[in-house]
Amino acid sequence: MHGLIDPSTSSKISRALLVEVKELAKQFQRKFQRIPAFMEVCGSHTMSLARTGVKKALQDDIRLISGPGCPVCVTDQATIDAMISLTDGDDRIICTFGDMMRVPGSYGTLMQAKAEGKDIRVVYSPVDAVRIAEQNPQKEVIFLGIGFETTIPTIAAALKEAEEKGVYNFSIWMTSKLTAPILRHLLNNKEVALDGFLLPGHVSIVMGRKHWEFLADEYHLPGVISGFEAVDVLNGIRRLLMLALEQKALVLNEYRSVVPEEGNKHANFWMDHYFTLSDEPWRGIGIIPQSGMDIREEYRPFNAKEKFSVPMRSPRKTKCRCGEVIRGLIDPPECVLFGKACTPMNPIGPCMVSSEGSCAAYYQYMREE
Repeated sequence: MHGLIDPSTSSKISRALLVEVKELAKQFQRKFQRIPAFMEVCGSHTMSLARTGVKKALQDDIRLISGPGCPVCVTDQATIDAMISLTDGDDRIICTFGDMMRVPGSYGTLMQAKAEGKDIRVVYSPVDAVRIAEQNPQKEVIFLGIGFETTIPTIAAALKEAEEKGVYNFSIWMTSKLTAPILRHLLNNKEVALDGFLLPGHVSIVMGRKHWEFLADEYHLPGVISGFEAVDVLNGIRRLLMLALEQKALVLNEYRSVVPEEGNKHANFWMDHYFTLSDEPWRGIGIIPQSGMDIREEYRPFNAKEKFSVPMRSPRKTKCRCGEVIRGLIDPPECVLFGKACTPMNPIGPCMVSSEGSCAAYYQYMREE
């Protein structure tokens, strides 16, 4: 499953894979007297598993657990509140990705701030924010730097462009996160028993297959890097089952057409050039040491956290259980708000807002009418 598959044959392949996966799951259950449990570490996988019907088709055979793979969902409430507070200055333009606009803060959203007249713009690339800063030299342009390793190199590209052009009215509020530290945290805390990981294809393009070998070496768990179509995820689950059945702790690359062994060395160079490891707060977890990246001291003029002060208020408490959802402790319907007070039209937590959120995926594709 390493290249492009003809759409006319993909459904036939998917059906055959589904039969094989179910049979392997039965073998696992007979051998170990329990259902296997795998966690996907990517919001795109979460959405794909729901959208393609794979998760529902396998719900009686395998426990597929949505992990902390949605960058909006794992951002803690105090950070979201701080970013919304950045809009208070009259001389500011806030640039962000679209998913952030409707994420509920304790006292409003970016969308509401925009409706009140604040200059908030959705961009498709952090570099777009640099160009907005060039066009508005009298304004301070702040980019909200949310994302995992997939996004961090694009933020580095924006910082590089701003540095080279001397665009010092541009800055970044960094709250980027790294995937390996959160997996270590989950495994060390032992809150969820797992038999393996469906590893994120997009992050793996940047970090490479070898980046995940600690799962096998230190935790004796298998991992499979997979693409995102039904054929890809079913093949990834099939390979995980084969490894789990044989108790083999290996990390396999089933997305070799785009994922190299060592990762993208150019992207990693620029990440290390502009950013340094930082302690980062995670929703429902707290601060995990060295789990994020922040701007290096020598590039301090581009660090919005150094440039601007925002009031830090205690986050408003709700019954939202998004923190437990992203840790794999509960499924979305177990939250009392799901599908009632919390819907895509009226989200209470970020897991219902983001296009990669577990609650949004469950509500759209798996909810029982």
